[in-house]
Amino acid sequence: MRILAIETSCDETSVAIVDDGRRVLCNLIATQFDLHAKYGGVVPEIASRAHIEKLDLLVREALDRTGTTPPEIDAIAVTRGPGLIGSLLVGVTAAKTLAWSWGKPLVGVNHIHAHAVSAAIDLDHDPWPAIALIVSGGHTSLYEVRDPLDIHLLGCTIDDAAGEAFDKVAMILNLGFPGGPVVDKRAAAGNPAAIKFPRTRLGADSLDFSFSGLKTAVLYHVHGPGQTTGGLQRLTEQNVNDLCASFSAAVVDVLVEKTLLAVRQRGLYTVVVGGGVAANSMLRSRLAAACADGGVALHLTPMQFCTDNATMIAALGYHLHAAGRTDDLTLTASASLPR
Repeated sequence: MRILAIETSCDETSVAIVDDGRRVLCNLIATQFDLHAKYGGVVPEIASRAHIEKLDLLVREALDRTGTTPPEIDAIAVTRGPGLIGSLLVGVTAAKTLAWSWGKPLVGVNHIHAHAVSAAIDLDHDPWPAIALIVSGGHTSLYEVRDPLDIHLLGCTIDDAAGEAFDKVAMILNLGFPGGPVVDKRAAAGNPAAIKFPRTRLGADSLDFSFSGLKTAVLYHVHGPGQTTGGLQRLTEQNVNDLCASFSAAVVDVLVEKTLLAVRQRGLYTVVVGGGVAANSMLRSRLAAACADGGVALHLTPMQFCTDNATMIAALGYHLHAAGRTDDLTLTASASLPR
């Protein structure tokens, strides 16, 4: 079954063509980093306009690269949410237009659920049932995944997501946008034990997350208690490296602890990890070590599929279509789908 998929939930325009949910023929991504960098974050209106400019070109390129014609496409899958509503509307409208003009089934996909199954894209077997840790710019959540169509939320962030915290710390340190990759790079040259930042656990049995207090702790460490400016000039390059490493360790420690807590609570000794922050080197190494020590099988999403991409939309869209869970042209986008 050949799926053409579209992903436009935030600031990456992506089109993929995937066979049977796993054989990736083409995965194209147009990023918008340069458009948003000077604002220190994603500007929704700019993101929507960029999707409009890029999407048709990417669909044409995907068809050309794979030598695929519209009659060879079995279904159109598209992210319907959650995400930025303007960006989502661009993708959903394009997918509905293609489905109508080509006479193909339409499949709306929850892109957080797609992150939860993305670790299986390169596997030759199904890892389910599993605990899924999803860590991205807007979402930090734990799920129980019984199979790609049976996904249940166990816990989520009550304020900032991990990716948001990385971006805000990068902004505090004037390191640029997006913050995750640059903080990860600086952390690799730093001492993760240099600064004792707080680990917010929200109770012994809680599977929820909170990173807002950690971000504030970084702000006050840099500028002084209650201050928001004036401290950067006192920091050396090594100070910044140590701060990035210590902050990263505080985030990663909580992510690892709660993931293994979910493993014990649910009795599922397989973990899958997806989302943009799943590319973080400290998270990947520390989680791998913790899972190995605990006898837990770990499947990390391949690096090229960690950030928002249409391949994961095609992968979940394949399972939805095979189960007869398709949509008609009344499909709507939603900024806040149930998780």
